[in-house]
Amino acid sequence: MENNAMKQVHLQRSNNNYPLLFDYQSTTPCSQEVLEAMAPYWNELWANASSRQSRFGLMASAAVTLAREQIASLLNVVPERLIFTSGATEANNLALLGHARAMAADKGSPGHIITLATEHHAVLDPLRQLIREGFRLTELYPGPDGLLSKDQLVEAFEEDTFLASFMFANNEIGVIQPLAELVEACKEKEVLVHSDAAQAFGHIPIEVDKLGLDFISISSHKLYGPKGIGSLVMRSELPILPLHWGGGQEQNLRPGTIPVPLIIGFAKAAELAFRDLNIHQEKLGLLRDQLLIDLRQKIPDIIVNGSMENRLPHNLNITILGVSGSRLFRELRPFISCSSGSACSAGKPSHVLLALGRTVKEADSSIRLSLGRDTSIEDIKKATSVIDNVVSRLRGD
Repeated sequence: MENNAMKQVHLQRSNNNYPLLFDYQSTTPCSQEVLEAMAPYWNELWANASSRQSRFGLMASAAVTLAREQIASLLNVVPERLIFTSGATEANNLALLGHARAMAADKGSPGHIITLATEHHAVLDPLRQLIREGFRLTELYPGPDGLLSKDQLVEAFEEDTFLASFMFANNEIGVIQPLAELVEACKEKEVLVHSDAAQAFGHIPIEVDKLGLDFISISSHKLYGPKGIGSLVMRSELPILPLHWGGGQEQNLRPGTIPVPLIIGFAKAAELAFRDLNIHQEKLGLLRDQLLIDLRQKIPDIIVNGSMENRLPHNLNITILGVSGSRLFRELRPFISCSSGSACSAGKPSHVLLALGRTVKEADSSIRLSLGRDTSIEDIKKATSVIDNVVSRLRGD
């Protein structure tokens, strides 16, 4: 039979709207406006956008064209540079595998690629696949703040380096790489640059051409849009081979029936995100900073992972010393929805934190708290109290 203490915990949980949501970097809910924008394309305007022989097909095609133009305008690029994909993971694969294989076919041999050891596995895994195909890969370790220096990059160039991939903003520790400096170094060596911007697009300004990026991957579900849709934005003259075959959709690079409702939702979510970008940045940055202040007052010895100066406004990643990571998350789970790292890490110690020099034990006892548009100051206070109570109990204070 449940004891009185457990009953009290359940009562408090129901009365205080637990669990608190602090995992918005894993994904976000579709906003109501996005749902409304998509609604007609599920059952009323349901035609195939590639079947232009009918009026309904033409309407669907026109809707996709408009959505492509809307997203392209937010990045200040021409619409033809957008290739719709199932998300940033597919966009990463298409850019990295597609371009590398095209270059090898053109030059007659594979070359050298540079990336960060802290990249998402959606970048690391395709690059490691290229190793099996004869390419050479250098994975650079950033400084303790999670940032890569231009000097580190310059030292890594080899005679046949042709591609580099640097995450715009890290999905675990939220640090924003100094892309302007890194791209400048690459351009001096005529090395193309890809950036996974899934965590950045819709949250911070992105100027693709001003930065000189050649490929950039973006996603919908990180900015209150639907899952299953994203885009690769690339310079149109760059050589790239498709990963799949079976149709001429998406400039012969990504075959398959175009998911019209998801594209419409993506465009609407992007429009809303950029419309209120400054407002969200300021609000979330203030809330995040308050969360850190409150946590440090309760738990002075927490360690912040990654640079605070160059960071997404809605990210906080901390290591809590002296506690068991498994017990920490087990105790937190009923009250706070948060993460130990990437949503794709399957419970393994964070390779990002290990790359920063954290021990396995420290990485296990680290949590990523990511804020969303609905996060309130009350949520911050409740989360601080919950984390403090759990840590005190685990430390035996």
